[in-house]
Amino acid sequence: MSTRQTPPQTVVRRLIEDVLNGRDYSVLPEVLHDDYVYRAPGEQLRGRAAVQGLFSTLHSAFPDLLLRIDDMFGEGERVATAFTLTGTHQGEMMGLAPTGRPVSIHGIIHSRVRDGRIVEEWELLDFATLMRQLDTAEGQGPGARR
Repeated sequence: MSTRQTPPQTVVRRLIEDVLNGRDYSVLPEVLHDDYVYRAPGEQLRGRAAVQGLFSTLHSAFPDLLLRIDDMFGEGERVATAFTLTGTHQGEMMGLAPTGRPVSIHGIIHSRVRDGRIVEEWELLDFATLMRQLDTAEGQGPGARR
């Protein structure tokens, strides 16, 4: 008897649409593997609680946060997603007081799905553009060139 697994792209899409965009953290156990690891330059998170903390921080800083899938493709257990992240900076983030400024940044994330859940991801986000968009009018914000 064979068990039918959810296609990897469907699992990744649920994380984006239901959890990140829909703010339904109760879906995390359905889409993230027990051994989940998230990696980005200079950062590594392990487990669902860490991801929920990251998403909660993002939602506090950008209450209208939305991740739009620009392209998604995959083969086997691997899924690549190109995306645009938009929102309005209305809460503190990394020590930066709310600016009220809208942001629109691009990124890519590479996901690996095992046993019907995401087990690891690697993300690259256009962080330099984010910092420029949040910069103060006087050019003294976190992205200021000196």
